[in-house]
Amino acid sequence: MSRVVILTGAGISAESGLGTFRAENGLWAQHRVEDVATPEGFRANPALVHQFYNMRRAESAGAEPNAAHIALARLEAELAGGVTVVTQNVDDLHERGGSQNIIHMHGALSGSLCAACDHRWPSVFETSPLDTCPSCGTQATRPDIVWFGEMPYQMERIYRLIQQAEIFAAIGTSGNVYPAAGFAHEARRTGVHTVELNLEPSMVVNDFTETRFGPATQTVPDWVEELLG
Repeated sequence: MSRVVILTGAGISAESGLGTFRAENGLWAQHRVEDVATPEGFRANPALVHQFYNMRRAESAGAEPNAAHIALARLEAELAGGVTVVTQNVDDLHERGGSQNIIHMHGALSGSLCAACDHRWPSVFETSPLDTCPSCGTQATRPDIVWFGEMPYQMERIYRLIQQAEIFAAIGTSGNVYPAAGFAHEARRTGVHTVELNLEPSMVVNDFTETRFGPATQTVPDWVEELLG
């Protein structure tokens, strides 16, 4: 059981230089979502998909954890009762910031997945459609990323953690993407205290009993300091 469950979205990594999904510049602005983040796009042009995620891997490698990532790691290390970070992000900034108890509900850039047999293994830095699965030998390697139309990972565990928590916080999320956008409603329904820390109100701001707005590098360390008291 974790006393605090924290959902993080692209907003927590934005101050590390990683563009959010809806940013006007950055990798996402250069590609249609349908082309690079759906199973259909992968089948139509696997080379483009590999190129896109190779660029994302390089972008992530060049970024550094910011004060918000580091504050959450401190919270996990110092708060009795446990902290779980559930992230929609596929970068490794939480890990490099020091957090250990992390659920990557949308997968991670560090993993590869076989589209033929579902085998998973650590990804190399640059992948290509010619890469073969180490289990079945098929040239069906894809990023171990949850694309639009696919089910996020560990959903039963996430809902169980939320229902058992004392506090549910969402940091840097838009509230546009389900099922994550429904987590606050589920938490509040079961009597969990809900907190939104965001640059601006999300689409589901009314599901939160407490809100704090501003850059994550300011709001998150301040919130953590108060919790640790």
